[in-house]
Amino acid sequence: MIGVCFEGVGRVKIRDIPDPVIESPSDAIVRVSVAGLCGSDLHPFFGREAGLDHGTVMGHEFIGEVIAAGDDVKHITVGTRVCAPFTTNCGHCDYCDAGLTSRCVNGQLFGWRQKEQGLHGGQSKLVRVPHADTTLMEIPDGVSDETALLLGDNLSTGRFAADMAGVSGTGIYGVIGCGTVGLLAIAAAKQLGAKQIIAIDPCRHRLELAESLGAITYASAEQALSQTKIHTNQRGLDGVMELVGLPEAQRLSYELVRPGGTLSVIGCHCTPNFSFSPAEAYDKNLTYRTGRCPARHYMDLLTGTTKLRKMDLSWCITHHFAATDAVEAYRIFSTREDGCIKAVLHFD
Repeated sequence: MIGVCFEGVGRVKIRDIPDPVIESPSDAIVRVSVAGLCGSDLHPFFGREAGLDHGTVMGHEFIGEVIAAGDDVKHITVGTRVCAPFTTNCGHCDYCDAGLTSRCVNGQLFGWRQKEQGLHGGQSKLVRVPHADTTLMEIPDGVSDETALLLGDNLSTGRFAADMAGVSGTGIYGVIGCGTVGLLAIAAAKQLGAKQIIAIDPCRHRLELAESLGAITYASAEQALSQTKIHTNQRGLDGVMELVGLPEAQRLSYELVRPGGTLSVIGCHCTPNFSFSPAEAYDKNLTYRTGRCPARHYMDLLTGTTKLRKMDLSWCITHHFAATDAVEAYRIFSTREDGCIKAVLHFD
């Protein structure tokens, strides 16, 4: 089969690789129809996260059909159309029981292998899924492929960001970084009744989408800081959702938030130091919330609402590529060329 493999900083390659096999009775094999490129894929691609084995199949967003299942898989049957979160989860450890599925003691991240240990990703024709019964979700009737793909990561993470920010109908909130997750965080905050949302991103095409979702937008930190004071009568934002993962974004989020406010940090920070000190946090009575979204928990939460079937999220996916064009897809996605918000690979 073909797979999109990590080959070093700035390089992926389409390889002919062995088909995955059932290794454990809880495994399933999924034939992938569509796989997404995520901003998190760019951390090893840009060299911000080190240690990924060369030859690792990339990606943690995919939908497809189950074509084989181990003897212990009882609920997910062959022929089922499924989506998956970006991590596997066993469904019975303390963290899974608490809804923190992303910290399952038996879980693994799709698309991350170090020293030949770990799990290959979903940017391949076939993918092995451990703990299939509790990791995979049957795609509900009426839910589009685009929505199902986004459900396993971007859509769930956007809602998680809004929940961590404590969004309510009386608050004014900020979103730093208007990639797919940032845009979906805006949509989630609007659904939760946010009074007003201020979005910051240097890319004009991203800001146009943010505006279409109801946000007030600014292209620079200086604009956002000066105008936020006006919008909030000098007080600052009630909560800031930071989705970039870079020091300057962290500092901006601190400067925008009001005393007693909340930072909801989804951006994956790869540097060891904070951009504000413990004393500064103390002086603002700051609440700092961060962590990996428990996507499988949120998949259940979001599919429990009728709104999901009515959501048209096709606007999120701006670029479609054949799987054989994955190298070009990474180039365009990583450079944001041609207004690229999100790119997907088609394996059918």
